[in-house]
Amino acid sequence: MSDKAGGGVGKVGVIKIKSFSGTTASFVKDALVDLKKKGAQAFVLDLRNNPGGLLPGGVDTASLFLQQNKPVVYTVNKSGAVDTFSSLADGIELDAPLVIFVNGNTASAAEVLTAALKENNRATVVGEKTFGKGVVQTIRSLSNDNGGVAVTIQRYETPLRNNINKLGIEVDAPPTALDCDNAGAVVCIPSSAFKKPVTES
Repeated sequence: MSDKAGGGVGKVGVIKIKSFSGTTASFVKDALVDLKKKGAQAFVLDLRNNPGGLLPGGVDTASLFLQQNKPVVYTVNKSGAVDTFSSLADGIELDAPLVIFVNGNTASAAEVLTAALKENNRATVVGEKTFGKGVVQTIRSLSNDNGGVAVTIQRYETPLRNNINKLGIEVDAPPTALDCDNAGAVVCIPSSAFKKPVTES
């Protein structure tokens, strides 16, 4: 927990997510409850160097911060068939300022979460443009145990139907310091990035 009092933000709770699994959303939910009890008034999701992981983990974690029925991600297969993943219920944190801190190694499911919260106007994205891995791949084994080959079976599209593969996600604001790879998240985030979301009535 850090205090950004100089910018009028108050106490900021930071949640570092190293990768996404089936339990990530539960971990983040528990962290949010704990940080709120300690007085956090704004939050940072630190996704620097997060390579992704399981797509459902990214979807479920994004849904913690979204109102019901908000699009999180679309997946499109080679035939053009589209699956829609949306928030199933109101999340547990809809009102506090939220910043997602990313860098050039933020990829895949981490980009799904970043785009979902950015394009639904729920979070401000700070840092560097993300990696740009917007495809779902599976490993097909080669004969005689000669390894495997990655085959693309689907691509991700963001809530605004953007394809971020090899393009990445642009940030809303750069970090305030030049060397933020090893620095604490809050010292690298401008106070102006902590904005109250505009919620629908």
